[in-house]
Amino acid sequence: MNIDIFTNILSDTIRAATPLIFAATGELVAEKSGVLNLGVEGMMLMGAASGFMVTVNTGSVYYGLIAAVIVGGAIALIHAVLTITFNANQIAAGLALGIFASGLSAFLGADYVGKPVTPLQALNIPFLHEIPVVGKAIFQQDILVYLAVFLVFYLHWFLGNTRTGLVLRSVGESPQVSHALGLPVGKVRYLAVIWGGAMAGLAGADFSLAYTPLWAEGMTAGSGWIAIALVVFSGWRSPKILLGAYLFGAVSKIQLLLQGLGVNISPYLLSALPYLTTIVALVLISRHSDRQHTIAPLSLGKPYLANH
Repeated sequence: MNIDIFTNILSDTIRAATPLIFAATGELVAEKSGVLNLGVEGMMLMGAASGFMVTVNTGSVYYGLIAAVIVGGAIALIHAVLTITFNANQIAAGLALGIFASGLSAFLGADYVGKPVTPLQALNIPFLHEIPVVGKAIFQQDILVYLAVFLVFYLHWFLGNTRTGLVLRSVGESPQVSHALGLPVGKVRYLAVIWGGAMAGLAGADFSLAYTPLWAEGMTAGSGWIAIALVVFSGWRSPKILLGAYLFGAVSKIQLLLQGLGVNISPYLLSALPYLTTIVALVLISRHSDRQHTIAPLSLGKPYLANH
């Protein structure tokens, strides 16, 4: 394989994985608290639309990113109110909210289709970006790429080594016991769900302001569902989310390469290949992991009406 082609594939793999990492780590936090959010796809689309619109109107990509985080968190707040305060079914509420947010993003973004925007600029890390083959691929990315990787390892440390992380996991395992111990179950779940939505919004903005960059209806193309699958099949452990996201990004780019080379394979099969490969690989990983690290939070998806 030509070195330039390998460098481009590696660079595109890292870039394609970034929005998945944001969305999946956000969902991981929400699920660790015991709340399942199936509206990630809709929140990503609203983040993509709102971030793009704010960037077009203000000329600042950073204002757009902030707007996307706020919008994603606001939609997640609705999910939190429905499922935590009003004890609604988490699956039904998440699906309904996701469908609503997807439709709303298409409506609000209709006038912005085809409009140009200045994307988030790549960083040139001194000396490192000059390393042969991998330098440009790894050390010449935008700031969101590095933020996503940092977030994965910080979250792993946070959940396992801090009191707040322990409280979050305790609430997800047994809200009744946590409440009896005086822990603010409702508050913890609210903050976790809002954080998850904010990260989904940032993931969406990553699509429209860095990865693509443009706005198009349904542009996340099911990435929200892949993010949820990454959480489940990673055994609720953030480092494996990173692995799964990069695998998805790599197969996505190889799929495009095969199409460009004119390989005689059905385009529908090639389009499905990244999703199939990621799910199969993560299933195999989860089967060979210690059960202690792969079991879901015991209260995940189960309603619990606590005093806030």
